[in-house]
Parts: sequence; structure tokens; C-alpha cells
Amino acid sequence: MNTYSLKIYTSIASLPNSWDDIAIDNAFLQKAYLEVLESSAPTNMQCFYIGIFEETQLIGVALAQYLNLNKLESFGERDKCLKTFIRNFIFKNFASHVLFLGNNMITGQNGYTFKKNISYQEISKLLLDCANEIISYFKNEGTTIHIVSFKDFYEKGARELKKNEFASMYEFTAQPNMIFELPNHWKTNDDYVAAFSKKYRDQYKRALKKSDGVIVKELSLEEIIFNEERIYQLYYYVAKNAPFNTFFLDKKHFSTFKKQCGNRFILCGYFIENQLVGFHTLLLNGNVLETYFLGYDEQIQKEKMLYLNMLYNMTKFGIENQFEKILFGRTALEIKSSIGAAPILMSGFIYHNNKFINRFIDKIFPKLEPTLVWQQRHPFK
Repeated sequence: MNTYSLKIYTSIASLPNSWDDIAIDNAFLQKAYLEVLESSAPTNMQCFYIGIFEETQLIGVALAQYLNLNKLESFGERDKCLKTFIRNFIFKNFASHVLFLGNNMITGQNGYTFKKNISYQEISKLLLDCANEIISYFKNEGTTIHIVSFKDFYEKGARELKKNEFASMYEFTAQPNMIFELPNHWKTNDDYVAAFSKKYRDQYKRALKKSDGVIVKELSLEEIIFNEERIYQLYYYVAKNAPFNTFFLDKKHFSTFKKQCGNRFILCGYFIENQLVGFHTLLLNGNVLETYFLGYDEQIQKEKMLYLNMLYNMTKFGIENQFEKILFGRTALEIKSSIGAAPILMSGFIYHNNKFINRFIDKIFPKLEPTLVWQQRHPFK
């Protein structure tokens, strides 16, 4: 087995010059995006950037995030039930210091990348070494990490990691990642609409009709800064009403993103009579279109079918700009399947640093996950 070494950085300025050469295929590991995290991460988050070296040469990069859930005012206020109360109590008291190897702010395999083929045996060992080094860092600071989670692996990766150093770790599957593989013969939005069965073409027409009077406009950096307060208000409403949340974005997150990533980051505003009533965001990640955070005014969303129209608009952008697929992430699975996205299961691995609690994690963890019942829609002929 080759010998690799790790170096953990806490600032972007100290990253090796060749960092972006390694992260060339994933915008979420490139310096521009990492600088967004550094200057506008959620207040309860601290990021660590990991360089993996073969002798003196950088051959891999990874991201880790520490979350202090004690700093969170709410875990999400949609589900008010005993199970939610118990879950919040457990998180506050036994799981408030969490370390993620990967990016907890987005769905997908965005935790690490290498410029050469590395065996899963070596990857699993390196990821554990990263975790142990950051745990030691916090121990020296007087903080005990409760939970370590390695997040978002597609089926093959999870299976291979499980054969190696992750063998004794609890593997969990959260809600699937909704991914829309776009047929390459679709060149325009009309091609997309023509592929619908009658029921879903009618849904599309109804949503379009409902959105009458809504002006959709891509915002420049200056316009994002001008509307920052309102954008955050709309985002915060949606985030707070999610079933479960471990962070809230910084108020300047979207303008920072635009500053750092320029044309690769798109924020579209939805206006009625010059009043901003909603927005969606996209990140252009090579041949993949990544959907990011959105927000809306609840009253207008119901009246104008705003959320559904956002999904259609993101799809239209993906088709017209010839992306291979659109990653819609977790949540709202049924409505996303109604516009063409399909569920792809992803796994994570988790352990608790208290050996007694860890022994029962396979019993405890499933009880903390919100139960989800949904029906996949099949909108095409």
C-alpha cells in the first residue's frame, strides 16, 4: 500500500497553489466555492480543507465541516410532535458537536477528489485519519466531538468503503438525491414539454397560467446586494419550515457566492409589480447543473404555484444550456419526480464517540429520521 500524508488547513490563503488542479472536476471543492464557505459559512459551522499528499506532491483534496448545534436556534419547525421534541433533546444533549467529512450544505458526493486512482481501502483509511486528526484538534481546544459522519456516497462507493475501514460503522440512507438525466436529443423546452403524458402536460400548462404576472429575472451582483435583506427573508422562511435543519446560511451568503463564482452562480428573482416574492439559485458544475437554495413568500407560492414553476424554469435552463443532468437534491421528492427527476439512493456512515451510545446507534438513528411516505410520479409518455 502507498504511503500518503495529510495536511489540514483552516484558511483558503494557506492552500497549495495546485489545489484547483486537483479539484478541476468539482466546483464544490474549488477555491472559489471554498472562499464562499470561509467568508459566509453558517454561524455554527467551521470548515477544514484537507490536502492529501504522496511524498511532497498534492494528489487529493477533501472538505470537512464541524457543526455546533448548540448555536442553532431551531432544528426546523414544520413537524411539531413528540418524536421531534425527543430528537431535538437528543441532539442538544448527546450530539451537539458534529463532524462531517463532506459537505453538509448540499446533496451529492462532494467530500473529496483525487487526481489519480486510489483504492477504496486507502480512501477509507485516509477519511478516518482526517476525522481523527480533526477530533484531536478539537480535543486540544477543550471540545469533545460527539458524532462523526461521512456523507453522501453513491451505491458503489458505499459498498466498497463498507468492505474496508468502514466495516464496523453504521451505514444509513437518508432521503434520495433527485436527479434528472436529460436526454441529449432535447434541445429546447418544447422538446421537454412534448415528452409529457397528457396529465403532466396539463400540470405544466396550469402552472404556467398560474404564474401570469410573475416576472423572472437573473440578478446581477449589484441587484443581489440591493435585495439581500429580502432574499434572506424568503430563504429563512423556507429553511425554518423544513422538517429538519442543522444550519442557517449567513445573511451575505448569496452575494458572497456571486462575488466568488461570477457567471457560474445564478440567482433568479421572481417579481410581482417590482416586489421580490421568490428566488432560486443554480451552480454550473461542469456538465452537471446543481440546484442550490431557494426561497419564497408562502402566500404567493400557493397562489402562483411558484415552487413548481421554479422547478420547470431550472429544467428549462438545464436543457437549453445542454447540461447532462440536473441535481435537485433531497426534499419535496414527489413534486420533483412529477417534473422528471428520479430518486438515486445515497448512503452515509456515522459513529458516536461514546462507545456505549455507538453500540446502539443502529437502533437510535432510524428513530431520529423524519418518516417519509411519498409516491414517485412518472410524467413522460
